[in-house]
Amino acid sequence: MKRWLDKAETAVGNHSDRLNAINIFPVADGDTGTNLYLTVRAAARALHGDAAGQPDAGHGDVGVVLAGAGRAAMEQARGNSGTLFSVFLCAAAEPLVGHTRLTATLLAAALNRAQIRAWSALSDPVPGTMLSVMEAAARAAAEVENGDHSNHALGLALDAAVNGALAAVVNTEGQLPALEAAHVVDAGGVGMLLILDCLRSAVMGGELQGELLDGLHGYDVQDPHIHKDLPDDDGVEVMCTISLSPLSAATLRQRLDEIGDSVIMSQVDSAAVADGTYRWRVHVHVPEAEPAVALIRSLGEPSDISVSELALARDPEPAPVNSSGHER
Repeated sequence: MKRWLDKAETAVGNHSDRLNAINIFPVADGDTGTNLYLTVRAAARALHGDAAGQPDAGHGDVGVVLAGAGRAAMEQARGNSGTLFSVFLCAAAEPLVGHTRLTATLLAAALNRAQIRAWSALSDPVPGTMLSVMEAAARAAAEVENGDHSNHALGLALDAAVNGALAAVVNTEGQLPALEAAHVVDAGGVGMLLILDCLRSAVMGGELQGELLDGLHGYDVQDPHIHKDLPDDDGVEVMCTISLSPLSAATLRQRLDEIGDSVIMSQVDSAAVADGTYRWRVHVHVPEAEPAVALIRSLGEPSDISVSELALARDPEPAPVNSSGHER
């Protein structure tokens, strides 16, 4: 798990500029690569004890290790893509708890749990995004899984998951009118494909597939930043963490749906805290921040509130480039 997230941090960092270049859905703000990189980085560093308050995750339980990374990613998630990736990590960890090695059976269960949770986290999930890529990877892994716990079977399941994800990325262009008009594939889907290839590489010990992204529309180095020719999106992105009862969480989701879009809500931890509430990560796009923040505060006391202009992309911090990441 450490090798996987280290590789993913490097690979997504190396590709952040191209991911930003083709990011036009759900808003053309050119920051999917940045957001995904920063979220993956938070997960990776949590496993090395670099995140504040996070002990070193030198634990033999695959699920426990991954859950720790997922919590760190959720607390520091950025944007739609980062939030959905953190949901993916947290959910994937659940079937793995109590196990000291990954098998094809566990991989299929983890990918399936993760894609279901990611779809349900969004109030209005849309096919043709990284959700479709997660779903395709899970389906492909399940189709080859036959109860064989050998490393060979695990390799076959990982290959199938990556190949299924690649096919789904190619298909995204025809699933969303905005992507079809711009003649590009979905940025979040490409990022998820990279992350899954890093998992295959880390588990099986092979190299990343450098040719994996060849031919994806809009992804060549010489291609322009598509979003720069599109009109700026008005509004802001509001994110926070908050403890809520199940009823209050349902109320908040409903009211956020009424005033904004791209609503994502997911539990940070599966267990309730002492007062019976659960910690939630909240994400929404709204015309103005104040009504959303006031609504959130009316139901609880949020922490880690961030408000970002949708029209202003954020540049990632420089990422190290080495042989463990895709280089272009």
